[in-house]
Amino acid sequence: MTTERIVGIGAGAKELATEDMTLNIGPQHPSTHGVLRLKLTLDGERISAAEPIVGYMHRGAEKLFEVRDFRQIIVLANRHDWLSAFSSELGVVLAVERMLGMEVPVRAVWTRTLLAELNRILNHLMFLGSYPLEMGAITPVFYAFREREALQRVMEEVSGGRMHYMFNRVGGLKEELPAGWAARARTAVSEVRSRMGDIDDIIMGNEIFRARTRGVGVLTQEQILQYGVSGPIARASGLDFDLRRDEPYLAYGDLDVRVVTRSEGDCLARFECLLDQAHASLDLADACLDRLAELPPGPINQRLPKVLKVPEGHTYAWTENPLGINGYYLVSRGEKTPWRMKLRSASFNNIQVLTELLPGNLVADMIAILGSMFFVVGDIDK
Repeated sequence: MTTERIVGIGAGAKELATEDMTLNIGPQHPSTHGVLRLKLTLDGERISAAEPIVGYMHRGAEKLFEVRDFRQIIVLANRHDWLSAFSSELGVVLAVERMLGMEVPVRAVWTRTLLAELNRILNHLMFLGSYPLEMGAITPVFYAFREREALQRVMEEVSGGRMHYMFNRVGGLKEELPAGWAARARTAVSEVRSRMGDIDDIIMGNEIFRARTRGVGVLTQEQILQYGVSGPIARASGLDFDLRRDEPYLAYGDLDVRVVTRSEGDCLARFECLLDQAHASLDLADACLDRLAELPPGPINQRLPKVLKVPEGHTYAWTENPLGINGYYLVSRGEKTPWRMKLRSASFNNIQVLTELLPGNLVADMIAILGSMFFVVGDIDK
């Protein structure tokens, strides 16, 4: 442990005195992670205070919910986290179905679970490739996007969209799966699993990457609980909580959900959690495909009235989105539009903890810490 002192006598003391410097990081262009601004106070090369400033992308999604009917709001719900579009749609339809007391066909339940896990893998692969890129490693992103493309093809085939799927409907899914799609999805899952080792080897075997991330940006369980941090970031600090296992929805209650945790809470642990979670989701996708193959033919959605009105009342539906807990608080007054729809997004809470996480770290480690928080700014500025 070393201590640095600046000593001056007379006029020299004034000349050698140091002052804190305020540095603005961002706001960045939306083609990166989004428009986030960090206001840092620096004491030399060390961060003494940090303030995440959000709102540059704010589109008022929650107010837009209130002037669209229960079919139309799905298209808004899948846009705040554009890497988890299918998973974000689920929260809305689950809330509406709960208010209606509607039972969804079993084929729709298992297909939703399958597509949610494929979407989770797509999300994780994006960060598995982009995080090393932010620290100077170019190659991993090519491997990650190769695997993403294999899964994107089957997601695009079934829904017609590559990013905003708009495939969920109140009462089930938009339409029946294409002929032979399940076999092609199984092939894609198998291909991705067989090549995930390439990503593992090229990143986890890189001693420079490990040196830049081990012991850096340690997040404690106390900070996680104070700020409501969730998802892989929280589990990397030892918080053993996953809604899919602990409060099952869809078909997760019939699946063996492996919850990946670490105890270190540093940048490396967060990356390892994300990598292992991708493997776990591949296993869940295979289990869903096996179950779908056993199901007899049947409907994949419910017939709805031309004008869908939700009974008066309120409910809260939360799901384990790829980046953490995503919740919708729905209030209805018996009309065809929500009276109020409040969104609890994962990234908003996850990014607020930077206020406590960044101080004390070097500016050089800021990118490593920021990249390991795995957020989408649209999910903050909802």
